[in-house]
Amino acid sequence: MRDLLPRAASAVVLVALALATLWAGGIWFGLFWLAASVAIVWEWQRMVGGNHPRARLLFGVLFVVLAADRMVDLALDFALFLTLLGCAVTALLAGPGKRVWNAAGVAYAAALILSVALLRLSVFYGWQSIIWLFAVVWVTDVMAFFGGRLIGGPKLWPRVSPKKTWSGFVTGVTCGAVSGSLVILMCVGWTLFSPLPVFALCLAAAIISQGGDLFESSLKRTFDVKDSSHLIPGHGGVMDRLDGFIAAAVFAAVIGVARAGVLAAGQGLFQW
Repeated sequence: MRDLLPRAASAVVLVALALATLWAGGIWFGLFWLAASVAIVWEWQRMVGGNHPRARLLFGVLFVVLAADRMVDLALDFALFLTLLGCAVTALLAGPGKRVWNAAGVAYAAALILSVALLRLSVFYGWQSIIWLFAVVWVTDVMAFFGGRLIGGPKLWPRVSPKKTWSGFVTGVTCGAVSGSLVILMCVGWTLFSPLPVFALCLAAAIISQGGDLFESSLKRTFDVKDSSHLIPGHGGVMDRLDGFIAAAVFAAVIGVARAGVLAAGQGLFQW
C-alpha cells in the first residue's frame, strides 16, 4: 500500500495533464511533451555521465527543441537531421567510452516528441491516435502491475526486472490489445473495422510497450541506478514513467507513416 498510494496519486495527476493538454491542443500539447523530452535528456545525461555535463545537457536540449520546432510543419526529414546533429555534438562532448550512450540519449528524447507530433498532427485521426496510444499503454501497464501482483508465478526476466512476471505480462498485453481495438472500433465504426489486423497492431504495440519498460530497466542496471530521477513520486523519473509509451509511440509513428505517409500517420494506424 505504501508503494501503491503515491504511485496512484502521481498517475492521476499525470493522466489529467496528458488528457487536458491533448484536449487543449496546439502549444499546450506541444509544451507538455517537449517538457517530458527535455526531462529525459537531463535524466539520461545524468545517468550515463561523461565529460562536459553542462554543455552536453545544453546542446542535447537545444537540438531536441529545434527538432520539435520543425515538426510543427511536419518537416520530418529536417527534424531527423537536427536530431542526428544533436547526437553527434553530445557524443563529441562526452569523451571516450561515453559517446554512444550520450548520443543515444538525445535520440531517445527526440523520438518521444517527434513520434507524438507526427501522430497528433495527422490530417486524419490525429488526436484519436494519441487516445489510442494512451489506451494501449496505460491499460497494459496497469493490468500488468495488478496481474503480476494478484496472480504471481514465474518471473519474466529476473536478471533485468526482478518484479515482472509472465502472468503480469500476458494479462497486460491482452487487456491493452483489447482496449486499443475498442478505441479504433469507436473511431472508424463497424464498416471500416478489420478485427484481425487491428488486434494484431494493438497486441504488437502492447508487447513493444512492455519491451520499452524492460529496455529502461536494463539501462538502469547497466549504470547501477534504481530510478532515472525522483521527479515523480512513486514512479521515479520521467523515463521510468514513459519508457513503454516511448517505445509504443515510435512503433505507431513508423507504422502510420509507412502505410499512409507523414501527413496522415493516424490514418495509417486506423484504416486497414
